[in-house]
Amino acid sequence: MPAARLFLAVGYWAVKFDTDIELLKQQVTVETYRSRGPGGQRKNKTATAVRLKHLPSGITVIATEHRFQSQNLRLAFERLQERLVKLNRPRKRRIPTPVPLGAIERKKEEKKIHSAQKRLRQKISKEWE
Repeated sequence: MPAARLFLAVGYWAVKFDTDIELLKQQVTVETYRSRGPGGQRKNKTATAVRLKHLPSGITVIATEHRFQSQNLRLAFERLQERLVKLNRPRKRRIPTPVPLGAIERKKEEKKIHSAQKRLRQKISKEWE
């Protein structure tokens, strides 16, 4: 099974990632560590925090909210799935908007000022001699 499928979208290549939980379990590395913050002895003894790294996309997701590693693992997989769904969504094309009239007028004024400064820098011609 390929880890990622390629597809053509609006003139450029993009990678579409699988979001099925069973496939994700094969594609991630799971790290557990002690979570930080208040909680005392129970929190300091056990490694309940979970960090998932999705190898095909490079996305890293953590979950440290719950006291149990299994709950944090489930939460981390849900977060990873949400991120991959968002990544798989096709980008909306940008619709160019017209330049506002005020901006056009400001640009014309700046050009007039710049033109006047350049005219002052020109060498004096000998036409009136």
